[in-house]
Amino acid sequence: MQKIKLMTDSTSDIDPELEQSLDIQILCFPVTVDGVGYRERQDFTNTEFYQMLEHAVEFPTTAQLTAFEIQEAYEQALQEGYTNLIYVTIASQGSATYSNAIMARDAFYAQVPGAEKLQIHVVDSKNYTGVYGYPVMQAAAKIKKGASVEEVLNYLTEWFQSAEVLFVPLTLKYAKRSGRISAAAAFAGELLGLKPLIRITDGVSKVETKIRGDKNIIPTMSRYIQQRMIPRTPYSLVAGCDDTFANELKKELVKKLGYQPEHLFHIGATVSCNAGPDVVGIIIRSEPRIDAE
Repeated sequence: MQKIKLMTDSTSDIDPELEQSLDIQILCFPVTVDGVGYRERQDFTNTEFYQMLEHAVEFPTTAQLTAFEIQEAYEQALQEGYTNLIYVTIASQGSATYSNAIMARDAFYAQVPGAEKLQIHVVDSKNYTGVYGYPVMQAAAKIKKGASVEEVLNYLTEWFQSAEVLFVPLTLKYAKRSGRISAAAAFAGELLGLKPLIRITDGVSKVETKIRGDKNIIPTMSRYIQQRMIPRTPYSLVAGCDDTFANELKKELVKKLGYQPEHLFHIGATVSCNAGPDVVGIIIRSEPRIDAE
């Protein structure tokens, strides 16, 4: 009998209530604000962090999860009698956490007695926020219904071959300063009242178009979504400190697509530090990438 442990990290932006009810273990990223170290999710709520970010004197920073703390999580799973552990990580292009998870797995098998009893599967989400939060939630539900580790891994592989996020940062100062979203860093046009519609696919960001004026954000996003999205596939929304644009986008898409979004993800500290606290976005499935691994 397989006993499967599902683990991810806090950039997945899974609601704390669902973390508990779906039995998902979430490793929390370190965040430093004005010289003080915190842990995302543990030391503040999203709303509290938006306020911290707004009033911070220095630009807040995030750090990777270390191989040591990831190995500790592996060892705990072994002690709890799990036969398989699936760890879905933040995009390897944006964090060393994925490579640290691989390093921790190697050390675990080399150093821990009985380690062979636990099979560890590390999955690179190649993206951020609910782009991997949503499939982790679905995977957890599958595990509760008795899915095998092979079925769960196949589902995750298929999802990440076609999932992407389209979003608009309503202010660019955070994205440009962080440098993590390269498309935003290269974007020009703020003085003209332009905002970028950014797509992140396989960890790579690209400005799809420039939107002039807030009134055109929802119509433009709706048009691009309908062009890229596989019909009748599930979608989820993304918001930060203000749900106004997300609610408008929801109304527009329900009217155009004929069905509701699966979930609304509120970005946490890690994403907020890099995209800003005020965004509107959507997670969709597009045509599978031929070169996806």
